[in-house]
Amino acid sequence: MKILIRDVLLDGAVTDIFMDNGVILQISPSCTRTADKVIDGRGKAALPSLINGHTHAAMTLFRGFADDMPLKTWLEEKIWVLESKLTEEDVYRGARLACLEMIKNGVTVFNDMYWHWEATARAVKDMGIRGFISAVFIDMFDDNKAREQIDVNRDLYALSKNYEPYATFTFGPHALYTVSKASLEWMRDFAAEKDILIHMHLAETADEDGFSQEKYGMSPVGFLDSIGLLSERYIGCHGCQLREADTDILKERGARLVHVPVSNLKLAVGRVFPHLLVERAGIPYCFGTDGCASNNHLDVLETMKFASLLAKFHTGDPTMLPARQTFKRATQTAADIFRLGTWVIAEGLSPDIILIDLNRPEFVPNFDIYSDMVYAANGSAVDTVICMGEVLMENRVVPGEEEIMMRAAEAAHALVKR
Repeated sequence: MKILIRDVLLDGAVTDIFMDNGVILQISPSCTRTADKVIDGRGKAALPSLINGHTHAAMTLFRGFADDMPLKTWLEEKIWVLESKLTEEDVYRGARLACLEMIKNGVTVFNDMYWHWEATARAVKDMGIRGFISAVFIDMFDDNKAREQIDVNRDLYALSKNYEPYATFTFGPHALYTVSKASLEWMRDFAAEKDILIHMHLAETADEDGFSQEKYGMSPVGFLDSIGLLSERYIGCHGCQLREADTDILKERGARLVHVPVSNLKLAVGRVFPHLLVERAGIPYCFGTDGCASNNHLDVLETMKFASLLAKFHTGDPTMLPARQTFKRATQTAADIFRLGTWVIAEGLSPDIILIDLNRPEFVPNFDIYSDMVYAANGSAVDTVICMGEVLMENRVVPGEEEIMMRAAEAAHALVKR
């Protein structure tokens, strides 16, 4: 599809943007090319779309069901009980709702770990956005379960080709306290052979750290390094318990991180993401919302604000994680982590694009678009979303959104009653 955005604010100047099949071919004040779709960009700013680095998408079904509880109780008495009842159709409806919510918030790419892999892949394809999707790999140190999980993941990798370019298969070992060493070593080898990303909870809680020390005599990072799992394909989420020695190892191996501030605060994991250690080591990291059971929504703009403010407060340095750098981590850094290329609006490039409605009180007087986006805005400021050359939302309307919400609500209430 050929798309022409007219009279939009880009890098401080009003211009036209012409795209063909997702590739930006011309940026100029007066474009005369013929387009299939013309978008009025007056009063709007064009920005690269946001990327959500860590989700459990279908947990939209659990939003508001189990709040204000200790992590262990939350998991064992509420979340795991409901998850044991999930069907593939439940996951499809919940993931489709998550895709809708992310589109509404300017997110066109997300990194997911959840049950019923194909249900999430179907939802992503139907909604037209990108998902880096992993099945939850848990074997609980049981050899039979491990063999079963390995077979499932082999099959899903082959199946995933049917869902490209919308869904990309990744490995999702849940955590080192739920996945055996042998299974992690198998994923290490298969990922290296096929060049697959590995998405894993890492150093999230003191309990995880204690488990690793007791079982392996090392920190979680030390253990994963000892078996060769860490590489540029590895994406560790949370990282609140990381020590200096850990960040040194992660940097040396080229591993990446995802900072999940809102979920970590809500579940009171005990420590804050170690900004100074990660910054000093120069480890690339982006932001994630987590699932809607531990965050309640999928607004990456809110997550960016929390991340920036926490960095300042925790370090006592108001210059930490400034607005422009924060926005870059949610866009270009995240795109680097997920191998999406240069995520900048420029001729010859193919980032997804969002248009921000500037005719809102929080954007007045609009001295700096990045400060406004990180500190003043939320996802409701996103007016238009273009992903892979297709318009997914315009004037804040996503086709079919009412039915998507209704079907997800039906699935959630039926699930609780089972």
